[in-house]
This record gives sequence, C-alpha cells and structure tokens, in this order.
Amino acid sequence: MKILLLSDEESKYIWDYFNPDKFKDIELVVSCGDLKAEYLSFIVTMIKAPLFYVHGNHDGDYLINPPEGCQCIDDKLILYKGLRIVGLGGSKYYNCSTLQYTEQQMERRITKLMPRIWWHKGFDILVTHAAAFQLGDGDDLCHQGFKAFNKLIDKYEPNYHFHGHNHLNYGKQERIILYKNTKIVNAFHYYIIEI
Repeated sequence: MKILLLSDEESKYIWDYFNPDKFKDIELVVSCGDLKAEYLSFIVTMIKAPLFYVHGNHDGDYLINPPEGCQCIDDKLILYKGLRIVGLGGSKYYNCSTLQYTEQQMERRITKLMPRIWWHKGFDILVTHAAAFQLGDGDDLCHQGFKAFNKLIDKYEPNYHFHGHNHLNYGKQERIILYKNTKIVNAFHYYIIEI
C-alpha cells in the first residue's frame, strides 16, 4: 500500500502543479498536522483516497472549520484495510495555546485509548504531530517529543510511527529513524511510503 504523508509545509509541487499521474497509486493520505484546511481538502479531492489527519499545534482553526472530506483520527484507533491506526495530535505545552499538552495530559489521552488498543491487540501505525522523546524531536520545549509516545512504542512495537512538527530544514532531523521494530518517519512537507 502506498501512503502519502504530509506535515507542516504545503507543497507547491502538489498544490500549484498537481500531476495526477504522480499520485495515481496512493491508497491513503495521512496528515501529521499544521497544514491549511484548504490544502487537505484540495488533496482529498484530487487524490481518490481517504485522508486521515491529526491536529498540529497550529491547527486551532480546524476546530471551527475542519478540512472538508477528511477524517480526524485524534484520540482514536481506526481500522483501514486491515491496518490498526492510532492518532494523537498536538505538541508539548509551551505557550498556553490550544492543542498543546503536558506529558501528564498526553498520558491521560493514551490511557483513554488503552481499552480500544487492548481490544484490537495493539496497533500497526502511530500517527502524531509531535515526535517521541529523542526520536526525531528537537531540543527546545516546543519541539521536544513526548515520553508517553516512547512508552507506547516500547509496549506495542507498531510497524510505523508517522509524525511531523520538526521540520527537516531545521538542520539535524532525519526523515527516517529505525527504533527497535518501529520505522519512524518524519512526514515534513510530503513523503510517499510503501508498506
């Protein structure tokens, strides 16, 4: 299955110069946050595949005007073509804005998901906005990852963790990190992965 990952920065290549032949094999689109709602609505119109998203820390507008034709998977475990996908949006709490969470708040969100995760015997893909702690995150409070994600990955060993928030043009971030049995992919800008 080919999945188009998106996060943090709209691609002119996609938005201004869309070529349907380049995306004809995409079966799923996943947004890891901080993109304009209009951009996501455009993509789901042009690419005939479902688009699942989590909120980024700058997606407060989604709460009033969510992207049309797209499905929010924040705080959910959803099933798609046999894949169990967990979504947890937002970033570390750093300036009292919405869609920011303390470590304890993120742990509570995960605790609420645990019965569903247990029922489905784990999950295959973790979709977040922020990274896990020291696994593609940054040094400053805003861009630090959640230790709660590390615990979740350690316990359930999903095949993939897709995240955004840490732009690859910041300098030291890597697109792909292998951690135990999990392939961690930074979705910045756009990236196509085949699973």
